[in-house]
Amino acid sequence: MAITKGAKKAIRSSDRKQVFNIRRKRTMLKVIKEIDKLLIADKVSDAEKKLTEAYKAIDKAAKMNTIKKNNASRKKSRLSAKIKKAKEAKK
Repeated sequence: MAITKGAKKAIRSSDRKQVFNIRRKRTMLKVIKEIDKLLIADKVSDAEKKLTEAYKAIDKAAKMNTIKKNNASRKKSRLSAKIKKAKEAKK
């Protein structure tokens, strides 16, 4: 349990930040899952349209330090690679 006034304030602050971090991470993961579902359903063009939305969510999470910069880069790279692979398989 926090004893000092500053420690109590830090706990309140981190609780507020946690809400935003969870919200950001949840939206990012939701968009990624939607893209995966579209790729499984063989709807590559729809997945491509969702890619910009995913990039936006991932970049926001990285900007606010919810996830690390390299993690964001890796997620974006893997998403685009999945879509590219699905495109080639469709041809």
